[in-house]
Amino acid sequence: MSADRAPALIQALPKAELHLHIEGTLEPELMFEIAARNDVRLRFATVEDLGAAYAFEGLQSFLDLYYEGMRVLLHQRDFFDLAAAYLDRMAAEGVRHVEVFFDPQAHTGRGVPLEAVVAGLRAALALARGEYGITSHLIPCFLRHLSAEAAMATLTALLPHREHFVAVGLDSSERGNPPEKFASVFGRARAEGFLTVAHAGEEGPPDYIRQALDDLGVSRIDHGVRCLEDPALVRRLAEARIPLTVCPLSNVRLRVFERLEDHPLADLMDAGLHVTVNSDDPAYFGGYLSANLIACQRALALSEADLVALVRNGFTASFLAEDEKRAALAEIDREVARLGPDPAAH
Repeated sequence: MSADRAPALIQALPKAELHLHIEGTLEPELMFEIAARNDVRLRFATVEDLGAAYAFEGLQSFLDLYYEGMRVLLHQRDFFDLAAAYLDRMAAEGVRHVEVFFDPQAHTGRGVPLEAVVAGLRAALALARGEYGITSHLIPCFLRHLSAEAAMATLTALLPHREHFVAVGLDSSERGNPPEKFASVFGRARAEGFLTVAHAGEEGPPDYIRQALDDLGVSRIDHGVRCLEDPALVRRLAEARIPLTVCPLSNVRLRVFERLEDHPLADLMDAGLHVTVNSDDPAYFGGYLSANLIACQRALALSEADLVALVRNGFTASFLAEDEKRAALAEIDREVARLGPDPAAH
């Protein structure tokens, strides 16, 4: 592809993001702004000092800073401002649909009312739909480093707000916290009518992916990059068309892979897996959705067909209604036709 073709193509195509933690979009400038508003003292003197702390040794070192940063989020307005800033960025990137994770326990455990979190996020999502036409789903996630009993209590607290959520998820520290630990919680969630997703196979072994499928009944695997270590699991994922919501820049920043050139995104696609590209916690990992796509194209020499396939997968793997998926895919096809062939390909 020509040097400017990938960015132009990615900008033009309607896109969907399926693996995004809203707390992970808290940019340093907004963190300082909200901290000042709420009289929360940060241990970093300046935005630059905070940015310098974003050199992570792995998932846990990131999570330590992630949970520290969200201490500034106390009121409905804070959650509105957080989500609105992310959605403004997505509108500028041509994103049309987002499925947004949030961590209720990380807030209620600090005394923040669940109602304030949900109301702030919902208001921002509603505004973005009206102003930009961005559709959205909210997905509360249970913190796997806490107990299954705590997750069950959180699920109970979420039920009065159930009409605002399409699914529940599982995130936080993977090592030592297997999906099977939460089987009863996810069983109840499914009985209550929720879809389910789970982080698995990022730092945890391929067996965690299998547990997420068998014990949690998930519709999607978040990350899942270690599935390639288990050929039988790869075949199962491919045959069942289980989507993997892969986050390449996140994987590199958290030392899952040393370089983006080492990332198995292309191998996952070659294995017939239903792969999507997402940004995870972009304020901490150096790039939002378009930046992930552009970086992968350059590092892995992805073709134009690869990029279009990844963008299409973002919609087909989503929890949108089938007619909404078809409309998005038709729009992608129109944009590809409008752009015409890459001159560099001839």
